[in-house]
Amino acid sequence: MRQYFSKRNLAVLNKKKKPHHANGRFKNLYYKKHAGISDFFKWRWQKFFHESPCPMQFVPGKNNPAFLKEPDRGKKTITWIGHSTLLIQIQGINILTDPIFSKRASPFQWAGPERVAEPGVEFQDLPEIDVVLISHDHYDHLDKNTIKKLRQRKNGHKTLFLVPLGLKKWFQRAGVKNVQELDWWDTYITDDVVFHAIPVQHWSKRGLFARNNTLWAGWIVKAFDFSFLFAGDTGYSPTFVEIGRRFGPFDLAALPIGAYAPRWFMAYQHVNPEEAVQIHLDIKSKKSIAIHWGTFILSDEPLDEPIKKLESAKQTMKINDESFKAVSPGTTLTF
Repeated sequence: MRQYFSKRNLAVLNKKKKPHHANGRFKNLYYKKHAGISDFFKWRWQKFFHESPCPMQFVPGKNNPAFLKEPDRGKKTITWIGHSTLLIQIQGINILTDPIFSKRASPFQWAGPERVAEPGVEFQDLPEIDVVLISHDHYDHLDKNTIKKLRQRKNGHKTLFLVPLGLKKWFQRAGVKNVQELDWWDTYITDDVVFHAIPVQHWSKRGLFARNNTLWAGWIVKAFDFSFLFAGDTGYSPTFVEIGRRFGPFDLAALPIGAYAPRWFMAYQHVNPEEAVQIHLDIKSKKSIAIHWGTFILSDEPLDEPIKKLESAKQTMKINDESFKAVSPGTTLTF
């Protein structure tokens, strides 16, 4: 396997302190103020007086496990498994994003946000995974149980994990040896597939006193004649215009649309559907798929509201109805 790691995009930043590095921690390029612990408890107090959203009833998406496991079939597909977990298959290369197959997005499986929609693909039906992309360390995006199960698969030792800066030690403690961490704008190339770590507007915390000790990132995948952007978890920022200028247009993007209410608390860290459509335009994506909705109850909006607002935003912003789609878990789209 040919692999190449490059920091040439950071040639200018390397001559001075990088703007998102802050004395051993990390910060955003924009909107540096963020909700603190007092805001969190204010939100939880307000939520106590509101009825929790009811789970959606999904019609299972159509996928064929045998088709997903076909090697080198020469087709480009994307399957939304649920939340921010996607299986991207590009000419025989299988890429998994933010995999979580556990019942809860939590350090414990007896407490914390519970899955309300089953994974659209059973774990045992996954093909061999070549690359796993991790956006950040929150429990709904970095699930230790799933990481261990991936490592324990027959050829799990061959799976490459690409992670933001600071997370390599976590993976090594979890027994994962084939891991590379990247800073924003870093590039990693393996088997003619190019991966770029890109800035997004978010934060990290995995532990009581570990806020922003590790970086958060989106990912760009360029393989053969196909370019894909995985935004991970993000609020809106002007960075997406810069990403579109540097790397666009994209054939496909996976953009979050859920966990945005109330806006006074969530706007810094999670886009709403209108902002997701703006990102779609900023990055010059030909097609986008909605992620980060309908799987875990993480915020106050009804679980079906994001897709309704997405449809409204598409009409308001006059974009083609097929260019930004929300699908049921398990749906496989072919390009």
